[in-house]
Amino acid sequence: MPNTLYYGDNLQVLREHIPDESVDLVYLDPPFNSNASYNVLFREKSGEDSPAQIKAFTDTWEWTQETERTFEQDIILHPGTPAAVKDMIAAFRQFIGQNAMLAYLVMMTPRLVELRRVLKPTGSLYLHCDPTASHYLKILLDTVFGKENFRTEITWKRTSAHNDTKQGREQHGRIHDVLFFYTKGNSWTWNPIYTDYDPEYVNKFYKYVEPETGRRYRLGDLTAPGGASKGNPHYELMGVTRYWRYSQQRMQHLIDAGRIIQVKPGRVPAYKRYLDEMPGVALQDIWNDIGPIPSQAKERLGYPTQKPEALLERIINASSNAGDVVLDPFCGCGTAVAAAQKLGRQWLGIDITHLAVALLKSRLKTAFNLNQGKDYAVVGEPRDVGSARALWEQDPYQFQFWAVSLLEAQPQGEQRRGADRGIDGIIYFVDGPRRTPQKLVVQVKGGRVSSPQIRDLKGVVEREKAAMGLFISLEEPTRDMRTEAASGGFYHSDLWQQDYAKIQIRTIADLLADQGFDLPPRPPMYPAAPRVRASEGEQGALEELAGD
Repeated sequence: MPNTLYYGDNLQVLREHIPDESVDLVYLDPPFNSNASYNVLFREKSGEDSPAQIKAFTDTWEWTQETERTFEQDIILHPGTPAAVKDMIAAFRQFIGQNAMLAYLVMMTPRLVELRRVLKPTGSLYLHCDPTASHYLKILLDTVFGKENFRTEITWKRTSAHNDTKQGREQHGRIHDVLFFYTKGNSWTWNPIYTDYDPEYVNKFYKYVEPETGRRYRLGDLTAPGGASKGNPHYELMGVTRYWRYSQQRMQHLIDAGRIIQVKPGRVPAYKRYLDEMPGVALQDIWNDIGPIPSQAKERLGYPTQKPEALLERIINASSNAGDVVLDPFCGCGTAVAAAQKLGRQWLGIDITHLAVALLKSRLKTAFNLNQGKDYAVVGEPRDVGSARALWEQDPYQFQFWAVSLLEAQPQGEQRRGADRGIDGIIYFVDGPRRTPQKLVVQVKGGRVSSPQIRDLKGVVEREKAAMGLFISLEEPTRDMRTEAASGGFYHSDLWQQDYAKIQIRTIADLLADQGFDLPPRPPMYPAAPRVRASEGEQGALEELAGD
C-alpha cells in the first residue's frame, strides 16, 4: 500500500507486506559496516549541542548464532534465494571467513533478493555505501541483479577535503561515497538530468553577449559537411556562396528571427546558439555539485546519517515518474520519503527503530502537513494494549521510545553520557514573565507498577528541578499510586494562569484513546523540516512559507 511507513525488520516487512513487482524505484542507504555508533543529536534552544544524544543505530557487526541462523534459514534454505546467490555467499564464507564483513553481507543478501523481487520489470535500484564494503556489495549486486544489469557506479563527493596528516594519517583522505545503480531488466525508466556548465567553459565558448538582451551565445557553423555529395543546397548568403545546412527558405526564417550573424562583411555567416537554450551538461558518474548538509541548515534534523534532499531528488527525478512508487527499506529520518512526497511520487518507508519512525512522522507533519491515518498509514506500531505489551516483551527499549513518542517528548534512553537516571523522556516548555525554559520528566514502565515508583518519580522531579513528572504505565496503576501522585501538589503556570497536577499518571490505553496528560503548551520536540508548498513537487525547490 503506497504512502505507508512500516516499523520493523525490513526483511520481514518486505516478505509479508510488499507484493511482487509493485515498486518502481528503490533507494537504500544501509549501514556501511563502519564499526561505529550513530547518535541522534538534539539541539537546545540556544543552538548549542545537547547532552541528550540518543543512539540511533550501531553499525557494528559480528558473527553470532543469529547470523548463522540467517545464513542457513534466510539464504541457503530459503526457496526464494536463487542458486547463484547461494553459491556466491558460500564462496564469500570460504574466502573471507566468519567475521564482521561476512556477517554484514549475510544481513544484506536476503534483503537485496527481496528488493529485486518487489521491483517492477522497468524498476531501478540505487544502493548507497562507502568504500568499506563497496567492493563486496558490487559482487553481491552483480549476482542478485545480473552483471548485465549494472548501469553506473556513481561517486558522490560527500565532504570537502580535510587534512589529517598532522594527526598522523598515512593514507589518502576519504571524501566520497559510492552509489551503485542497477536495473531489473534491459528496459527501465530514465529521465536525463543536466547540470550547469562550468563557468570556465561558459567564458571560453559562450563569450559573446547580445547587447539588447544580455543573453550569452556562441557561434555555430552553418556550412554543410559533405557538400554536394550529401545533397546539401548551394546558394549565396550575405555575399558568401557555400553549401549550407538549411534551405534558403529556412535560412531566411532564421535571419528574420535574428539567429544569423555576420561578424564582418565577407565572413561566413554563423548561427547564434544561446546559452539559456542549452540543457546543460548531461549528468556524469562523478557528483561533486551536491555538498553535505551544513551544520546550521534548516533541513538538518539531527539524524546522524541524514543525506541532502538534493541528492535524493536527483535520483528520484532521473529514475521515476510522477505517481511512481519509491521504496526506502532503511529510511532513517526519511529523506527519500520526503523527496518522493515533494516530487509527486508514492512512497514506502521501513525502519526498525521507533526513534526514526517518530522523527519521520514529525517531518511529514512539519514539511507537508501530513497526518498519520489520514494522509498515510503506519504499519507495525502498537495500536492497542495487547500489541504494546508484545513490543515491551520483545524489546523494552523500543517500547520505551514508542511510548515517549506518543507525547512527542525527547527520548532519554541509551544516552551517550551515562545512565538515564530515572528519566526516559523530557518535554521542554517556557513559562513565567521572562519566558524561561522549564522541563517535564517522563518515566515509562512496561512491567508491574507500584506506589514506590511514584515516590521515585517525585524524587527525580525534585532532583532535576523539573516543573512536573509524567508516569506512563502499561498496566493499570494501583489506588496507592494515584494517591501518591495526588499528594504531589500542583505546578502553577504564570504564563497560562493555570494549575497543573505536578505528578500525573496515564496508561498506554489512555494515550491510545487520546486521553493524554494535562500540560502547558510547548513547542515541538523535533527540529521542524522546512515547509514545502503543494506546487513545489513540480519545481523541485524548497521554500519556507511566510510566517512559518
